[in-house]
Amino acid sequence: MSNWSDTLAVFDLETTGIDVETSRIVSATVAVMDAMGHVTERTDWLVNPGVDIPEQATAVHKITTQHAVDNGRNAAEAVAEIVAALRVPLELGIPLVAYNAPYDLTLLNREALRYGIAPLVSPTPVIDPLVIDKAVDRYRKGKRTLEAASAFYNVVLDGAHDSGADAIAAGHVAQAIARVHAATLPPTAAELHDLQVTWSQEQADSFQSYMRRERDPQFVANGSWPER
Repeated sequence: MSNWSDTLAVFDLETTGIDVETSRIVSATVAVMDAMGHVTERTDWLVNPGVDIPEQATAVHKITTQHAVDNGRNAAEAVAEIVAALRVPLELGIPLVAYNAPYDLTLLNREALRYGIAPLVSPTPVIDPLVIDKAVDRYRKGKRTLEAASAFYNVVLDGAHDSGADAIAAGHVAQAIARVHAATLPPTAAELHDLQVTWSQEQADSFQSYMRRERDPQFVANGSWPER
């Protein structure tokens, strides 16, 4: 197996929406897992985002505005802690797994800037199972959600759209991809990080040309990775 998957940090956010510029963090998980996929460290945050949580978002992650207000942490303090928690594995060179990394990492960046917290700068190495899966199994039909990838790689996902469940499942999917595609993936996380930058841009270019051809001649897809 590729040795980059022996120890992984995993990260996921649940939020108030899909726009990384305006959405706020509602819950977060940062954990570390060993080569067997066992979680050795884990921290979870429930955050009072300081804004109302839209019903559509609550329908996904089940966290209401009232619950976040009553039980959630101060947003600025929580964001500072999340950023600090992610610095630790990154400074140790432990790969950071985030499924659809540009969403979580960009949103965290904007939250840090919002509260005057020094953000992560060019986090590396990052492992994004979504980007890797699309690259190594390009022509597989069907959705590429975390749920779909978990099912395909026989990973248990208990309670989708819970930051802890999603973060840990993403780590297990990354390790499954490492096993299945060991022959085609590079052995180091640094090499794989650089490949994902290229793959993400290629995937965005392909999607953009499809959308311009089929739906919207002006459509623009952003391929920046792992942050936008």
